[in-house]
Amino acid sequence: MIADDHPLFRQAMAMAVTHVCPDCRVIEASTLDVATKMAGATSDLILILLDLKMPGATGFSGVALIHAERPSVPILVVSSADAEIAAQEARRFGAVGFIGKDQPLEAIEAAISAALAGERPAAPITIEAEPVDDMAEKVASLTPTQLRVLLGVLDGRLNKQIAFDLNVTEATVKAHMTAVLGKLGVQNRTQAALAARALGIGMQH
Repeated sequence: MIADDHPLFRQAMAMAVTHVCPDCRVIEASTLDVATKMAGATSDLILILLDLKMPGATGFSGVALIHAERPSVPILVVSSADAEIAAQEARRFGAVGFIGKDQPLEAIEAAISAALAGERPAAPITIEAEPVDDMAEKVASLTPTQLRVLLGVLDGRLNKQIAFDLNVTEATVKAHMTAVLGKLGVQNRTQAALAARALGIGMQH
């Protein structure tokens, strides 16, 4: 699956995938919501090429949401974000690798080939990546719905507003929020929002 809001770049990525894997079927998504639904509904999905900056995404929320939806499917982030910052962060939330959109087609194809082979594509930076920290692991352990509730909190929405957005009851949102607080090991919504922002969930890329 290629998830990017630019049709021309999706076309270029589809050509790269077809060159590496001629028998692969390519599906495309232009928004995070569509990408998340397609990830959950496509049983034979073997790789996700994901842009960080697309409609519905803030920071690394796209990586976290899709990884929660399909934790066994490798996610390769292909983005124009600063690689020195974004590559490590993307891995913290479940991506197997990161490659900049400014890289030559050969490099992108090599990264796709490595991801399909179950390998981690070479990092685009020379410094050693720091180990995944405890809070990042906790955020990565949230379910897709729990992540959506947390994103609603980050947007300053009330429980009843989040319930309307997700088409669930307010009581369900409260239950999910309780689970989020427990998983993150925090006491209230403010602390949960601060923890998520500290990890880049609320950052724009």
